Amino acid sequence: MMTPEDKYALKEFLRGASVFVGASVVFIVILIALTYFASGGKPLESSFEVVDKYKECDVVRYAPHQAAEYKYFLHCPK
Repeated sequence: MMTPEDKYALKEFLRGASVFVGASVVFIVILIALTYFASGGKPLESSFEVVDKYKECDVVRYAPHQAAEYKYFLHCPK
């Protein structure tokens, strides 16, 4: 059988847990909204750009999700 102190402690714990879960949900929603508006309402896309030629191939620069890091590769048609 639960004592009145146990019931009070359980209520306080559940109240604190619900505040934590609610604040976490609000924080996640804000992050999603900021990401959406930062992209101008469009989904983030990876960008490929032909920057040069090497023999018969295109030199392609790849920037995943507009990151500051670039990757380069050759695209050679057959």
